[in-house]
Amino acid sequence: MKRIGAVAIKEFKQVFRDPLSLAMLIALPVFMLVLFGYALDFDVESVRLAVEDRDLSRASRQLVTAFTDTGKFEIVAALPAGSDIALLTERREARAILVIPEEYGAELEAGGTAQAQFILDGTDSTTASSVVGYVTGIVGAINAGQLREGLRRRGEQRFSGAGIRFETRVWYNPELESSHFLVPGLIAFIMMLTAVLSTALAVVRESERGTLEQLRVAPLGTFQILIGKTLPYLLISLIGVVLILLGARILFGVIVRGSYLDLWFATLLFLVGGLGWGLLVSTLANSQAHAFQISIFTALLPTILLSGFIFPIRNMPVALQWLTYAVPARYYLVILRGIVLKGASLSPYWPQLVALGLYATAVIGLATLRFVRRTR
Repeated sequence: MKRIGAVAIKEFKQVFRDPLSLAMLIALPVFMLVLFGYALDFDVESVRLAVEDRDLSRASRQLVTAFTDTGKFEIVAALPAGSDIALLTERREARAILVIPEEYGAELEAGGTAQAQFILDGTDSTTASSVVGYVTGIVGAINAGQLREGLRRRGEQRFSGAGIRFETRVWYNPELESSHFLVPGLIAFIMMLTAVLSTALAVVRESERGTLEQLRVAPLGTFQILIGKTLPYLLISLIGVVLILLGARILFGVIVRGSYLDLWFATLLFLVGGLGWGLLVSTLANSQAHAFQISIFTALLPTILLSGFIFPIRNMPVALQWLTYAVPARYYLVILRGIVLKGASLSPYWPQLVALGLYATAVIGLATLRFVRRTR
């Protein structure tokens, strides 16, 4: 027991000699507890709804009001007949579209069955399933009200049962397969894991072995060293993307509906930012274990929790929503799901591309400055 106590005392002293590791050991569980406690919320709120009301009757207005009164839907656009609703969902201006045809009110007034259409963006299968449930409840409540009103006005014997026959269409992921929603997020997570950890650990390993100093005295510039060390990991990461997409196609039936060229461009931009962050981590870490801890805390956890990969950003507190703007996977996931699931081009996603470009430029510039200062 004395020997065990001696080892334990020695280990305590070693931990307290590294304040940063100690702080991370204490703060990381608290950080995850707070993050999971606030971010883990699968209730769907404020679904962006566009309405194409071709009837403009009292009954159609009541139908729209029934959606807004639930507190789950937010009217973002009133569309004229013949609008390009596909473009509206592709640009993420609306998640759902309610189409009310002509003669809707007249059909209800005559005691017939009125028809309406509800179009839903199914790229997020979890959200889409919840929204379909809300719509079913709304239509059921309206039909029950129509039945009571018909019985009151016409008498039970003469009433044929007026109501609404609602047609719900789920675009982009009609089967509401969770794999179709999760696979793009897994691509982002694995790419960030490969880019950040491999680069950070490789550079720190060089520093620990003393071979980094040998590179510095060689006739090589700083950019040559950095590019030469990160290029292999960039190629490995791109190969990883190919394998993931191939596995997703074979195992889950996930098909890339958009352009592979657009997909590679967005992925390359995302990976450059990840590699830059890995280089920056290597300038902050003193050991491989230290680099691993910083990478987990600053890159991998935000990619899982704050990118929209699993937890909807709109359900997070405002402070966390602002924090997500610093997570590059947030922008990459929007582009990736648009290309893979919607078959969209890059043009609707230029704000996300600009954000990825700014992030990559900033982290690479900062990493280069710190690398030069550290190796002088």
